[in-house]
Amino acid sequence: MDKQLFSEHLATLRKRYDEILEQCGFETLNVFSGAPSVQFLDDNYYPFRVNPQFKALVPVTDNPHSWVVYRRGQKPKLLFYRPVDFWHYVPPAPQTFWSDDYDIELLAKPEEAKAFLNGEDAAFIGETGKLEGWDIGERNPQHLIDRLHWARAYKTPYEFACLREANRIAVRAHKAAEDAFRAGASEFDINLAYLQAAGQGENTMPYGNIVGLNEHGAILHYTHLSTERLPESERRSFLIDAGADCNGYCADITRSYAYRDGEFAELVAAMHEKEQELVAGLTPGASYVDLHRSCHHKVGELLQQFGVIKTAPESAVESGLTGTFMPHGLGHFLGLQVHDVGGHQTAPEGGTTPPPKEFPFLRTTRTIEENQVFTIEPGLYFIESLLADLKESQLADEVNWDKVEKLRPFGGVRIEDNLIVHADRVENMTRDCEADQ
Repeated sequence: MDKQLFSEHLATLRKRYDEILEQCGFETLNVFSGAPSVQFLDDNYYPFRVNPQFKALVPVTDNPHSWVVYRRGQKPKLLFYRPVDFWHYVPPAPQTFWSDDYDIELLAKPEEAKAFLNGEDAAFIGETGKLEGWDIGERNPQHLIDRLHWARAYKTPYEFACLREANRIAVRAHKAAEDAFRAGASEFDINLAYLQAAGQGENTMPYGNIVGLNEHGAILHYTHLSTERLPESERRSFLIDAGADCNGYCADITRSYAYRDGEFAELVAAMHEKEQELVAGLTPGASYVDLHRSCHHKVGELLQQFGVIKTAPESAVESGLTGTFMPHGLGHFLGLQVHDVGGHQTAPEGGTTPPPKEFPFLRTTRTIEENQVFTIEPGLYFIESLLADLKESQLADEVNWDKVEKLRPFGGVRIEDNLIVHADRVENMTRDCEADQ
């Protein structure tokens, strides 16, 4: 990663944090990376997940008991935990593209951090469970967190570079997963092929990979990973929703595949076209809620085109019929977290703008702006429980149930890309990486 690019990024962050700390009445911000947690009735630890507000300041994602101490107008101080330990891997002292931008102190024991922390005119962000009695300032002040969350939506060139690299890694792994699917691999083995191609383990992945064959593609967050290899006659479809990490930034990509030519393959191709039409609507000043509503119209068009519903798309949206086949939101902010923060926030000061009641799972209600990063992920599924409810509803007669039964064994289709909104264009990081493969 380019050293100058990171230095410019940190200069932007420092200006941003100086303004926010002044607005909130603090001089210092103490941010804790977190501490590992022991599993219940065991002596093993859960996988460590870093505080996202810590990795927002420094690209360290795997080191607990570390701190960033930022005082307005001053070079940030990194307290880097480096114990004497023969049981576990001990990371080296940082000497990399970002290390010159911090004053770095090495901690041999977690409690050594106390000598560098001061609670006077300070705010603290992080988990507090292991810090009882520590003088670290006001703990997790909401008015400060709100402003930081709002600002996180506007990415810097360094963040774009990290997101592009995460997409490059993920696209390479998606290709390996498709190859494994077509070779007859089980869900478990497809996931192994993905991880190997990405060069990242399950604990590095930004979320649990969704790898579903056939009907499992209708389970939105399916992570069971069956070890069963299907005979060729039973291979129908494959849905994979999986990402990658680069310096703490996430890729989040979904692809659906048909094993052979036919109606489902045509549905997948048609969904790609609809998804690209929605991507084109991701422009500054537009409403993400309106784009989501447009997505439902496009899903309605597909349902009509493939003979699943008997009514017009407009009527299907108005009645809520399309919601049975696409129950989730169109997408979300993407960045340091897969579902990045601030999507429902009303203003920098806080407040919540909830999604419309007919779209309860939409994660973003903010106006689309330049330098924001989104996913766009329309889907169309044949979900057992939702179809059962539909069959008992007043809308049952508007559905061609014979066609539903024909497509149900394929599970569903979802296509998801990762996008940067520029002033004059939408950059599709995912498809740019696919074109480079």
